[in-house]
Amino acid sequence: MIANDRFLRAARKEAIDRVPVWYMRQAGRYDPDYRKIKEKYSLLEICRQPELAAEVTMMPVRKLGVDAAILYSDIMNPVASIGIDFDIVAGVGPVIHNPIRSAEDVERLRPIDVEGDLSHVLETIRILERELTVPLITFAGAPFTIASYLIEGKPSKSYLRTKALMYGEPDVWHKLMDKLGDMVIAYLRSHMAAGGKAFQLFDSWVGSLAPEDFRTFVLPTIERIFAELSDLPQPKIYFPGVSSGELLPELTQVKADVIGLDWRVSITEGRRRLGGRFAVQGNLDPVVLTAPMPVIESYARSVIDQGIQQPGFIFNLGHGLFPEASLDKLQQLTAYIHHYSSETIAARMEKESNHV
Repeated sequence: MIANDRFLRAARKEAIDRVPVWYMRQAGRYDPDYRKIKEKYSLLEICRQPELAAEVTMMPVRKLGVDAAILYSDIMNPVASIGIDFDIVAGVGPVIHNPIRSAEDVERLRPIDVEGDLSHVLETIRILERELTVPLITFAGAPFTIASYLIEGKPSKSYLRTKALMYGEPDVWHKLMDKLGDMVIAYLRSHMAAGGKAFQLFDSWVGSLAPEDFRTFVLPTIERIFAELSDLPQPKIYFPGVSSGELLPELTQVKADVIGLDWRVSITEGRRRLGGRFAVQGNLDPVVLTAPMPVIESYARSVIDQGIQQPGFIFNLGHGLFPEASLDKLQQLTAYIHHYSSETIAARMEKESNHV
């Protein structure tokens, strides 16, 4: 039973008494208890054990006091079901053993079977629906970001092979986007049916594209994903990843509820570029967490002050937590966000009521 629905209300631009907060990668290596679990099990092994994956999902809710949980999973999980052989290699990331390099490789990809191949993910969601008192966010990797791993064979900084396929064989590229779009739609729909209360589509690396290329090669699939899931009542978040500020004006027709912002664009400017259509989420630079607590609070205060200027604001980082982050500082930051925003919102409401 959800006792705290502030995240859901903020996502729908409804009134809130304090700003909700959750952190990307909030279940992670900054937590000593999580590090102990990772000594025994790999990420994929944890994902395959619903009770353990649910426990890891709930740990930051209990320890940090955040207003939403995010499913412990990996954006690569669903690609195993469509015929991709991969491992998550420590210190590297996803490594693909049968990368996509040709039209024939794309043709070989099969439709996702969520119930058959990914039932452990759905069981984890069902456990969390019973156990959590805050909303559960589930997620998927967006087609460009997934494609960049499938084509490159591993993480890349230049996306050379990815862009070469995109520019050189656009028909093959669009076929791949269609297949990955179908995968994402089926995967997220199953999540919501199993008990997810919201979802986020992570497009971590799409900021590597120029706006015109994003518009031509990626945006049609993003629009289709959200359009085909628009019948679902749960809030929908699109996070276009790092360095994506120039892409924000392209998103105004996407049927999402919330857009995640990275730290290179202010909350105020992000809203302007988005035409005021969406709730926004973000956008503290994660590395600010290395600073002394007064500095962290100063940066957080600036983000909050901008965020509460209009309805629809969720505090988050501009990218995921990193292993060196401090559990103590995250606890203090979460408490500060709640305390400062509740006082500021209450003072504003009192001022407005005095003017009536």
